[in-house]
Amino acid sequence: MKQLSTFLLASLFILSFSSVQAQDDNNPWAVGIGINAVDFYPTGEDAPLGGYFDEFFNTGDHWNVLAGLSRISVARNIGAGFYFEGAGSINQINKFGDEGRDDLMYYGLDGTFNYSFRNDANAGWLDPIIGVGGGYTWLDDQGFATLDGTVGLNFWFSDNIAFSVQTIYKHGFEDDMMNSHFQHAAGIKFAFGGKDTDGDGIYDKDDECPEVAGLEQFNGCPDSDGDGIEDRMDDCPNEAGLAQYNGCPDTDGDGIRDIDDECPTVAGLREMNGCPDADGDGIRDSEDECPNEAGPAENNGCPWQDMDNDGVLDKDDECPEVAGTAANNGCPEPTVEVIEELNEYSRTILFDLNKATIRQESMETLDAIAQIMEEYPQTIFHLGGHTDSTGSESYNMKLSRERAESVREALVERGISQTRLTAEGYGENNPIATNQTAKGRQENRRVEISLDKEREMKPSAVEDTTDM
Repeated sequence: MKQLSTFLLASLFILSFSSVQAQDDNNPWAVGIGINAVDFYPTGEDAPLGGYFDEFFNTGDHWNVLAGLSRISVARNIGAGFYFEGAGSINQINKFGDEGRDDLMYYGLDGTFNYSFRNDANAGWLDPIIGVGGGYTWLDDQGFATLDGTVGLNFWFSDNIAFSVQTIYKHGFEDDMMNSHFQHAAGIKFAFGGKDTDGDGIYDKDDECPEVAGLEQFNGCPDSDGDGIEDRMDDCPNEAGLAQYNGCPDTDGDGIRDIDDECPTVAGLREMNGCPDADGDGIRDSEDECPNEAGPAENNGCPWQDMDNDGVLDKDDECPEVAGTAANNGCPEPTVEVIEELNEYSRTILFDLNKATIRQESMETLDAIAQIMEEYPQTIFHLGGHTDSTGSESYNMKLSRERAESVREALVERGISQTRLTAEGYGENNPIATNQTAKGRQENRRVEISLDKEREMKPSAVEDTTDM
């Protein structure tokens, strides 16, 4: 009876133990109840005991089991997977290895620091543990201290209930072969004591916002502006709004949230960031100098003018006060008659025999051509050189190109911008008369002037003919 009272007192001490830390953040405490079995045999001693782990699972011959509840424990975690567990157990010893014993009462008090691999393994329901600690064991009136090592498994059916099995090796410090032994335990573990950090009545384990007081319908999260949208999903948590706008208001009702609306009190367009564009020219009214008349941004929202009414806007018209053509950037172009007049002059340009040198008597002709060209300052003229069929084709091509270039240089000297003149040689490829007569060949040797329709400069370098 004295021993039973000692066991009950020790058990009460364990159950009231409160100096250890939390088991986990959700359920800091755990209480276990179950049965235990004591086995002296596989402890590495001589007969009647066996070597370490010999016949470890020989339950019939070596295990001492007391029917009914024989072990209780209480645990609370230290953190980071560690928890402290205190346990009290009672048993009746009638088997000491291979020998029988008169029924000796067994009492044990143990405390171990355990580590749970539950989080490391990401198993959820499976919870392997290891631990180390110490205790004190009584066999009838004889007591001795032990160094304890524990391995076990918890099988969690829910957050609060688990089936627990473990084996504890207790190494006795006193020189007695009955001191060291194994104690096996199995039972049910109940976890409890969840905390409520923010005091909102929702335990942290169920609280999705455990640091901030909230509402039950939002799993513990707050709704500061009361618009039915919890703060963490509310883009405007301090201003009541609509769910379709993630909790933000739309004051002007234009379908754009006030926080995204640069004109929140005046209905506008999404492409204008909520600001109006009355004339639909893509420029918000506040920046449009002509808000009721469509115009381009580069003209501050006002339409471009066309003073000469030639269809070319003043911004693109190089001759805004004189009607021209779009092809000539709004400037007038030479007529067919003007081009023909230029060619009447150009056909009279004379060159030295088999050379690109212009004869002196053609200088007045070049002056007349330059004077006409100056009347059309935006026009690009093309100079095409041609020859008769006398000589090789490659020679004629070279000569025609050089003569066209000579005319170009002469006109540049007379004030015509070189960017307005392109020159090319066509050799004997484009005759305008027969090459069978002297008169026909003379007509084929010419420089023709035309409009450069491509409106871009062409290469004008003379090829190296040192090998020709």
